[in-house]
Amino acid sequence: MLHHLHLPNILFLDIETVSQQSDFDSLSEEFKLLWDAKSGYFRKEDQSASEVYQRAAIYAEFGKIVCISIGRIIIDGDDKRFRVKSFYGDDEKALLNDFADLLHKQKSTAILCAHNGKEFDFPYLSRRMLINGVLLPHLLDNAGKRPWEINLLDTMELWKFGDYKSYTSLRLLAAVFGIPTPKDDIDGSMVGEVYWNSHDLERIRTYCEKDVLTIAQLLLKFKGSNLISADKVEIV
Repeated sequence: MLHHLHLPNILFLDIETVSQQSDFDSLSEEFKLLWDAKSGYFRKEDQSASEVYQRAAIYAEFGKIVCISIGRIIIDGDDKRFRVKSFYGDDEKALLNDFADLLHKQKSTAILCAHNGKEFDFPYLSRRMLINGVLLPHLLDNAGKRPWEINLLDTMELWKFGDYKSYTSLRLLAAVFGIPTPKDDIDGSMVGEVYWNSHDLERIRTYCEKDVLTIAQLLLKFKGSNLISADKVEIV
């Protein structure tokens, strides 16, 4: 499977997002009304907009990106290494600009790969870039492109094999394929709490980088290749 893919062309990606404010009461009056309207589509009848505000992180209009990690497999003879870099901090526009600069420098053969990326990471990044006035890199600017011109790869979509019925988490696939879990400290549902309560950006960065490595390992499993050993992972 996927024998046509040249591994060094693939940029593995994961993002971590939080709500734009620490709590509902910190929102402007306009955004309180807008969140009330948005959350009305999914909250239960006995829940208030305030009670479900933690879910704001998954919506680009109400959340923000605090970490982007990107990794690449480097082929060294018969050996494989993995190099990962993160852009993280409180200044979303600055980290988006730095990430966009990296993408602008990529060759036309570059491919972005994420787990559930087509439903979350890729559109979320694009929307937050537009909101922050950051020029969309060619890899993310898909307006007017033909399907075969879009260099985006989604490991969850690959796993579906055309089945549209369900979501399969990265954690589940890691367990199925015997890949060391990235969820040994926190998971995505805890990122907002870690950010707003303890402001531990290093902890969030570490978690995000583990996810990126797991996505790369999963794609290697799809290709029938050996995993990358822990001593071959380089943080830059």
